[in-house]
Amino acid sequence: MSVEQVPVQRADFDQVMVPNYAPAAFIPVRGQGSRVWDQSGRELVDFSGGIAVNVLGHAHPALVGALTEQANKLWHVSNVFTNEPALRLAKKLVDATFAERVFFCNSGAEANEAAFKLARRVAHDLYGTEKYEIVAALNSFHGRTLFTVSVGGQPKYSDGFGPKITGITHVPYNDLAALKAAVSDKTCAVVLEPIQGEGGVLPAELEYLQGARTLCDEHNALLVFDEVQSGMGRSGHLFAYMHYGVTPDILSSAKSIGGGFPMAAMLTTEKLAKHLAVGVHGTTYGGNPLACSVGEAVIDVVNTPEVLAGVNAKHDLFKARLEKIGQQYGVFSEVRGLGLLIGCVLTDAWKGKAKEFFNAAEHEGVMILQAGPDVVRFAPSLVIDDADITEGLDRFERAVAKLTKA
Repeated sequence: MSVEQVPVQRADFDQVMVPNYAPAAFIPVRGQGSRVWDQSGRELVDFSGGIAVNVLGHAHPALVGALTEQANKLWHVSNVFTNEPALRLAKKLVDATFAERVFFCNSGAEANEAAFKLARRVAHDLYGTEKYEIVAALNSFHGRTLFTVSVGGQPKYSDGFGPKITGITHVPYNDLAALKAAVSDKTCAVVLEPIQGEGGVLPAELEYLQGARTLCDEHNALLVFDEVQSGMGRSGHLFAYMHYGVTPDILSSAKSIGGGFPMAAMLTTEKLAKHLAVGVHGTTYGGNPLACSVGEAVIDVVNTPEVLAGVNAKHDLFKARLEKIGQQYGVFSEVRGLGLLIGCVLTDAWKGKAKEFFNAAEHEGVMILQAGPDVVRFAPSLVIDDADITEGLDRFERAVAKLTKA
C-alpha cells in the first residue's frame, strides 16, 4: 500500500504551519552529495549542510545502507529495554573520546538540558542546595527549552516567556577576567561553546578555555562544552575540545552526530554519570535503534584520518577563496572558524545585511547560512567534493558581485 502524496507548495507553509520560521521561497525535494534539487528541478550547491547537520551530505550510501538495514529489523523498543545499535554507538563514542558514559537523546537542546541537569544534580548531591549557579557566555546558543534558552546569552530568544530559571550569569566570550570575576564556590558549572556558532562562528582562544578549566577545578565546578555545532568532525577533529587539548567534564553533541537523522548525545565520566541514577532523567526516543544505527555509520566514516585531514584541507580552500572575494568586493573584514564551520564577518558597510547575502546566493544556485545579522556562515558536508567547492564559490562570487553592484 502506497501513501497518497498530496501536492504541496511553499504557500501552504503559511496556511498550515506555526509561523515561527520564515523558510526560503523554494522547497528542496532531493539531495545527492552536496547538490540539492527543488520542486522545479533547479539544482543548487549546498554549503549549508542543514545547519551543520548533513555531515556526509545527502543520501550518503553508508547512511542509507545503515538506515535501510535497521528499518527492516527493529524501529523502537523504548528504554525499558536496550538495543544493539545504541550499545555499539556508545562503545565507539567512549573509545574515541574522554567519556566513559553516554546518554542518548534527540536534539541539541535535549543534550544540553541533560548536561545542565547533571551539573546541578552533581553539585546538589556533593555540596548541597546552594551550589547551583551556572556561568555561560553572552551571545551563546544552547537550545530552545526554557532551561537551555535561559543559559544561552541572547535575550531575544529568552525574553517573553515569564520568569526565567534563576542562578544563571552571562559574561563576555573570550574574556577570562570576566569569567574569573563571575565564578564562585556557588558555581556548579561553566558552560561554553568551543566555537560560538549562532553567535557568529567565533572560536575560543586557547588561554580562555584553559583558564575556564582551571577555574572549574579550583571551585569544584564542572566544565561543560556545548559541541552541538562543532562536534563530529566539523572542526577537523572528532570534537573541537581535541583541537584545544582542553577536556571538559560533560560534552553535548547533536547536529552532525546523526548525519541528518535526529539524534544527540551527552558524554561524561563514570563518576559524574552515577548521579543520574534510575528514574532521575529520561527520554522516550533517545537511543532509538534507527537513530543509533545511522549514528554508528556516521562515526565509522567521519572518525578516520582521511576524512578529518580532508576537512582541514577543504577549510583552506574555502578560506583562501572567501578572503579573496571579501577583499575584491569589500564585503568581509575577517574569515574565521575551524574546519568546515566558517564565518565571514561583514564589513561596516554591510553590517546587518547577512540575509541579503543568503538571498543573493540562493538566486545564483548556492545554499549558505547566516550566523546572526553580521556573519555569513558556511557549514557544508565534510566530504564535499573539491569540484563542488569551486562551483559553489564561483556561484557565490557571482552573487556577491551582483549584490555589490546593486
